[in-house]
Amino acid sequence: MLRVVCASANPHKVREIVGLLNGVVELIPRPIGIGEVEESADTLVGNARLKAQAVCAATGLPTLADDTGLEVDVLNGAPGVHSARYAGIAANDSENRHKLLAELIGVAAEKRTARFRTVALVCWPGGHEIFAEGACEGRIADSERGERGFGYDSLFVANDGDNRTFAEMTLDEKHQLSHRGRAFRALSKLLLPTA
Repeated sequence: MLRVVCASANPHKVREIVGLLNGVVELIPRPIGIGEVEESADTLVGNARLKAQAVCAATGLPTLADDTGLEVDVLNGAPGVHSARYAGIAANDSENRHKLLAELIGVAAEKRTARFRTVALVCWPGGHEIFAEGACEGRIADSERGERGFGYDSLFVANDGDNRTFAEMTLDEKHQLSHRGRAFRALSKLLLPTA
């Protein structure tokens, strides 16, 4: 089985990725001592590539990285590639959510349309790479709801769902609908050995 280093140090994300890859690869944690990689690209693919290449170069092993953005239509696609640092470089998830809600004060429910996009990418030593994308259309709730998940999960209501936010769903329910679920299911198919 292919051994792949996970570039993410976010335990919530790593837990989700392990479940989504469904045993297609052996995912190993990023070694301690590898610092954070600056996400300076202007696309999700670019940021995923920066992270994967940096960890791949440090470990000499194939590396998986992903990047996710929340695109809010009335905000011209913001926060987009800046989703993780929307309220500032050192901002936490709660601060990012509060900023987003503040930006949407007075915006009618029908104009709060948004989508999550995820790019999942594997880079090998030597430069070969594969990637897959996933998207989930939805809207931004007018307040936080739910205790599960991370990031913007407590604000995002998927169009294909039942009016619950991702944070109100079980992990399995979220995986069926989510951008990350779609991206990693597509990546898993690309990683399956061909007979």
